[in-house]
Amino acid sequence: MSDLQKVIDKSQLADLVLTYCRACDRRDFALVRTLYHDDAIDEHGHMFTGTPDEFVAWLPKAMSQFAATIHHVTNMLFIVDGDKAQGEIYTIAYHRTPMPDAQEIIIGGRYLDHYEKRNGVWKFSKRGLACDSSERRAVDEEAYRTFAAGAQAGRTDHDDPSYQRLSLFKRIST
Repeated sequence: MSDLQKVIDKSQLADLVLTYCRACDRRDFALVRTLYHDDAIDEHGHMFTGTPDEFVAWLPKAMSQFAATIHHVTNMLFIVDGDKAQGEIYTIAYHRTPMPDAQEIIIGGRYLDHYEKRNGVWKFSKRGLACDSSERRAVDEEAYRTFAAGAQAGRTDHDDPSYQRLSLFKRIST
């Protein structure tokens, strides 16, 4: 495998991981489904283990308890071996419950991924989650009013500002 092909593969894997984050945060569950091979397994800790179809069926209820989520990706390390690869993806996942009495839940962890390239396309073949830290705190509503004043509020649906301002970002699901 050429060095250029490894760079291309790693770039495509990074795009896969980032698309997953966007799809979850915008609640585009149809897009989430396209990122997994049909025979893949997702292991989301004690919360869920199952097939991609089962995962996508589970996600709406799991995500409905949050007014907002932001999946940050920090370090991404991929090892590519032909049409198979593995990745350790560091993540900080922010979850905010609805007002009033909103809570912020911040989880630090790592996705431990297996990928396969089939028909020239990289997708998840197995996705696991390791939790390294967790924090829960009350939402500072004054901070939202002070620091976000004048900014358009983010949303978890197709009315999110990204769909209005970024014409190349299309939602797969409705």
